[in-house]
Amino acid sequence: MSKRIDINQAVDMIKDGMTVMIGGFLGSGSANNIIEAMVKAGKKDLTIICNDTSYVEFGSGYLVANNCVKKVIASHIGTNPVTGEKMISGEMEVQLIPQGTLAEQIRCGGAGIGGFLTTTGLGTIVEEGKQKISVDGKEYLLEKPIRADVALLGASVCDKFGNLVYRGTSQNFNPLMATAADLVIAEVKEEVEEIAPEYVKTPYLFVDYIVKVD
Repeated sequence: MSKRIDINQAVDMIKDGMTVMIGGFLGSGSANNIIEAMVKAGKKDLTIICNDTSYVEFGSGYLVANNCVKKVIASHIGTNPVTGEKMISGEMEVQLIPQGTLAEQIRCGGAGIGGFLTTTGLGTIVEEGKQKISVDGKEYLLEKPIRADVALLGASVCDKFGNLVYRGTSQNFNPLMATAADLVIAEVKEEVEEIAPEYVKTPYLFVDYIVKVD
């Protein structure tokens, strides 16, 4: 069965109030056409999980700038001043997580692991409200897994089965997020008949739908 859907069908699957993972780094590797269509459709009250909030006019930051988001879970927000403004005013909640910790939380969510121990954040505000566990006399923070309702991936190439390849650095967070959401939609730029197994970065079994864009 074909996994191809059009962009409007993809947007219809994303409901107000959902938690949405958005792959990429500063918009590279993000499903930017789907994001733009979400803004046009007036999606609201979303919680987005992403490495960063990109820029005002691009990537996940476009959702923030157009009032589609109620909460951001990310590693940094410095490239998008609107995110900072909304956080300071209390209009939008922002949860900042160290980048490596965020990646591992998503990996745990996809692998069915109950959490992991790390020293990152000990003695800082990162540890507030978190359980501490001592192992061989050394203290760690327990970081719990993260999952989402939807993951939006930005891929370079797909084949007829839905296997994905990411060119250059566009792989950012996408393979991890593909494993950690109930519904996975990939925006792709190029379709081929098949991809050699050794080049596949996200296997087809993780991908529910494909949106082909120009």
